Amino acid sequence: MRRRGLASLAWASAQDLFDQRTAFGRLALVHVIMMAGDTMVTVSLAGSLFFSVSPTEAKSKVLLYLLITIAPFAVVSPVLGPLIDHSANGRRVLVAISASVRALLCWSMAQHLNSFWLFPEAFLVLVSSKLYVVTRGALVPEMARTDQFREHAAQVGEAGWPSEGVTQEQGYAGFNAQLTLLGTFVGLVAGALGAGLLKGVGAPSVLFVAAFVYVGATVASVRLQRPARVVRDQVTGLSQRERDQHALAPLGNGEVAWGLVAASLLRFGVGFATFLLAFGLRRAHAGLGWFAFALALSGLGALAGLAFVTRLRNRLSESTLLTLAMICTGLGAFVASQRTALLAQIVLAGWIGLWAAVAQPSFDAITQRYVPPGAQGRTFARFAVRQQLLWVLGALVPVAITLSFGVGDRILAIVLVAGAFSYFVGRRVSRNS
Repeated sequence: MRRRGLASLAWASAQDLFDQRTAFGRLALVHVIMMAGDTMVTVSLAGSLFFSVSPTEAKSKVLLYLLITIAPFAVVSPVLGPLIDHSANGRRVLVAISASVRALLCWSMAQHLNSFWLFPEAFLVLVSSKLYVVTRGALVPEMARTDQFREHAAQVGEAGWPSEGVTQEQGYAGFNAQLTLLGTFVGLVAGALGAGLLKGVGAPSVLFVAAFVYVGATVASVRLQRPARVVRDQVTGLSQRERDQHALAPLGNGEVAWGLVAASLLRFGVGFATFLLAFGLRRAHAGLGWFAFALALSGLGALAGLAFVTRLRNRLSESTLLTLAMICTGLGAFVASQRTALLAQIVLAGWIGLWAAVAQPSFDAITQRYVPPGAQGRTFARFAVRQQLLWVLGALVPVAITLSFGVGDRILAIVLVAGAFSYFVGRRVSRNS
């Protein structure tokens, strides 16, 4: 009997993570350490910008922080995206730089939590973080082009995933899902550790620990496998036809462009729901335990979402999964709007985490499949800008305007259901034009 579902994905992920002889195993280790550091930075900033001040002061600080989160992409997209594309071997260096810079900045931020210097340092941390996110997106196909792809296809075939006739492009979703699963799990563990340090010792201690974590990520980054010669040639150059296509359609074909619309709307929903819940809990004078419960349930929802991906990816296309994610998230928000108790809103956080985990690996796979390898760095950077912008716009609404849970949930439901309809119609029109 073939093993299926989340357990098989977790087993394959653990095997790859602990097998450091393979290219993907080394990338998985880097990703795990990076996500641990990012989670601790988030916990520390939440403690210093949100929980340690009054709700009114928290609004102004959070607004400033949200505006700062948009700025890194002004650097990553036009400057670093092309650099990622033109230097396949340099991607290892960029990942190592991203980790080492954050190690130094976390050490400095720990000493400036009550100073204005915190905000420019947080900005640089975000720039470094987004550099890694964009570079990782371009690295996944590179790892999938190594000999390990054939081994990976055989492993996932034994676990209930398709193995016969699987192309590299069709296997990208599997690699993306494994990284998402590992990142989610380590985020839960690091979040719990960071919350304990925050409560017991204080926010500076969390940042000091994060600095050491990023030092480990730097060492792991240096060990990333060098691309084979054939891979370097494929990655660093675009054919004239690919250049022409990319110039005429910088977002890629219709599948990629409309997939970006769907993924960005879901990111809007995640940002909106996150800060609607955060400020709603503060207005209700909820204890720190409620926030921890929400984070834990969101993480568990993400794990459940990955279980859906492993079961449904053979039967449904990525575009169908994106449509399903928007519809189900919108319907869940509508149900929660009828039950405005804190517990219902916490459950909604887990529901959103579930469908966000379904959507993002699906969109990443669409991008990796249809965008030429030589344009993937700048494409992932450009897409990350749009998704982060929509996340910030979604977050700004409940921060700037006081909304009840009922009203906020209905707004979220309308946006996502309308978005699902637009995505469905837009794809059909694009394919028929």
